[in-house]
Amino acid sequence: MTPRDLFLVGIDVDSMGGSQRVLHTLAQGFAERGHRVDLIGIRPSPEPHTYVADPAYRHTTLYASPPRPPWRARSLAERLSPSRLRAARAERRERDRARRVLEERFAAVPDGCLLIGSPWAAVWLRAVRWPHLKGIGQYHESFLQASRSENLRLILRHYPELEKSVFLSEPDAAEFRRRRLPNATVMPNPLPFEPGPPAPLDTWRVGAVGRLEAVKRLDRLLDAFAAASAGQGGWELHLFGEGPLEAELRARAGRLGIAGRVRFRGSVREMAAAYRELSVVALTSEREGRPMALAEASAAGVPCVGFDLSGGVRELVGHGRTGTLVPPGDTGAFTAALRELMTDAGLRERYGRAAREHVAPLRLPVVLDRWEALFEEIDR
Repeated sequence: MTPRDLFLVGIDVDSMGGSQRVLHTLAQGFAERGHRVDLIGIRPSPEPHTYVADPAYRHTTLYASPPRPPWRARSLAERLSPSRLRAARAERRERDRARRVLEERFAAVPDGCLLIGSPWAAVWLRAVRWPHLKGIGQYHESFLQASRSENLRLILRHYPELEKSVFLSEPDAAEFRRRRLPNATVMPNPLPFEPGPPAPLDTWRVGAVGRLEAVKRLDRLLDAFAAASAGQGGWELHLFGEGPLEAELRARAGRLGIAGRVRFRGSVREMAAAYRELSVVALTSEREGRPMALAEASAAGVPCVGFDLSGGVRELVGHGRTGTLVPPGDTGAFTAALRELMTDAGLRERYGRAAREHVAPLRLPVVLDRWEALFEEIDR
């Protein structure tokens, strides 16, 4: 293996989130293999999270402060006010300084690869010169999510000029190819931890992992858990994550009469151990690409139940083999599937064993080998 200069660039690489965790996991993995790695955030996180306690990679942020909230002038006079003009000039100076810093960083190496963490990072990089580097564009969501946002247009505009565009599942990559993105290929996200002992699956705990925000639709999970656990004394629901809806979700749990059996665990650093506390992991989101919680739970041998939201979800959960998937938004079917797993210990054990084997190809060394092969393909 030839050591390389690798740059991983994202808009915000330090907030709590799946794509941020992947960037830090890859950066550490590449660095431990002997590559020279720079992980670069364009903007600092308003709530930074430490993913790697002792990073072997260089980690910097270009801007000094998080982005300001969107602002629109209500009148011409407001738009041309001296204070607003001064603020706009200061923003341009800061942007130009950040781009100069990054250009200097790129220019300090003779060649290498630039991994662009999102289409918005690709837009920001348009004004930065890096002709001697080979570019790879990442997208951490599904094609369906891209098609419902500005991301699809940005990917189709900016990613064709890169060496490769990597997506999380073959169905997603195929959809982008059908939109005439010729360099689309598949690269799964790696597990952020090495699987330890499997979960015993005897704790009578259902878990959900992710920010407490609207898209996760944890209101559905509370409703389903209340119905599925009726008459099943001892079961608890553990929510791992923080977010703006915590108070609302606590109130809903109270109205459902399950407040004493719902635990808000907040941000947990050792998620590998947390998964082993669970007997079932649930996914009730409005949309998902390839949610790492499903992969992580499966690696711990925990069966999953969720909505069939994307090709990425279907690749992580083999319906009827490693877990259960139900039609999106069908809360009745979800409640029935959740109840089945809660009441059938033998089914949990069969699904858990199969899930652990199913996601073995997502272990970090295996995924890093795939990245090494991609680098070599680009070099040829």
